[in-house]
Amino acid sequence: MAKQPAAVLGTGQTHYVAKRHDVSMSGLVREAIDRAMTDAQMGWDDIDAVVIGKAPDLFEGVMMPELSMVDAIGATGKPMLRVHTAGSVGGSTANVAASLVQAGVHRRVLAVAWEKQSESNAMWALSTPVPFTMPVGAGAGGYFAPHVRSYIRRSGAPEHIGAMVAVKDRLNGAKNPYAHLKQPEITLEKVQASQMLWDPIRYDETCPSSDGACAVVLGDEDTAKAAEQAGRRVAWIHATAMRTEPTTYAGRDQVNPEAGRVAAAALWKQAGITDPLGEIDCAEIYVPFSWFEPMWLENLGFASEGSGWKLTEAGETAIGGRLPVNMSGGVLCSNPIGASGMIRFAEAAIQVMGTAGDHQVDGARKALGHAYGGGSQYFSMWVVGSDRPTN
Repeated sequence: MAKQPAAVLGTGQTHYVAKRHDVSMSGLVREAIDRAMTDAQMGWDDIDAVVIGKAPDLFEGVMMPELSMVDAIGATGKPMLRVHTAGSVGGSTANVAASLVQAGVHRRVLAVAWEKQSESNAMWALSTPVPFTMPVGAGAGGYFAPHVRSYIRRSGAPEHIGAMVAVKDRLNGAKNPYAHLKQPEITLEKVQASQMLWDPIRYDETCPSSDGACAVVLGDEDTAKAAEQAGRRVAWIHATAMRTEPTTYAGRDQVNPEAGRVAAAALWKQAGITDPLGEIDCAEIYVPFSWFEPMWLENLGFASEGSGWKLTEAGETAIGGRLPVNMSGGVLCSNPIGASGMIRFAEAAIQVMGTAGDHQVDGARKALGHAYGGGSQYFSMWVVGSDRPTN
């Protein structure tokens, strides 16, 4: 059976900061939900189901927090589903919610993802011994730095590319009222002078640790058309894709992971896109360390292998370039891990809805939202557009 059309009707985000001591997890999540519901002009009776997502429970030290949050997220008496795919979970959560609408199971679904990292320690959470798998004793930065070094060696990219991405994203973040890091005075020289943490990743080329939440309201074709007839813009979902691969296996390429390539190929095919660079107007890509921009440009098929950095160096990923990337500032400016993927999806949606404010891309009609997680083995992505899909 063919998928039924679905659309993003509204989005909501909290302001992202290092520590939200003024609210509980329930209060934090409710802020994003209330904003999304208001944006979608929906009441609780309009929501048929709730899908939630967050990163590992150890990140906050609270096991299965959804058990105590049912009331706060409006799920009392309704179907509720939790999704967990490590750092990509925000994107996966949006995709699962979309699939419930596309399959005709529910007409209107609320999806929400969050993280309150200030209540625990992510480095500790990533380093605990797990049966049958290797502990990540170095944290995320230490784990990914060797992959960055491999990319530089393989592509011949000049060393300033990472700093260029950091400057671009932080300048974009300064235009985003929700962003955690706002550095309008940042320069290439300042980034290059910042402390080296994991060679070649410097302090100013890394993501922050944030508290925050993001929510989206999704609806079926009739609901979306009614919104459009009332003069509101929606973001039609043109395609979704999720793929995984093991963390460790012989011959695995963590610079250009197979799961990401396969997911992107499936996404473009489903969306009817044959030239991603020419047909996508802007992209929110999961870039927690600056060097991942050129790496993922290649993995997603925007550039051939070894040439992603050339798009970055030429300024093509800046607002006004050929493919603006991370107009909101991206993960480099705000990183509530469980929500970071959904933020990418929501930001793609508001671009085609024309409601992104100071970081809006003029004329954006088709956008990519992307997330990855774990040891670069979980991938989720979607394409949204201002027009109803025809395929």
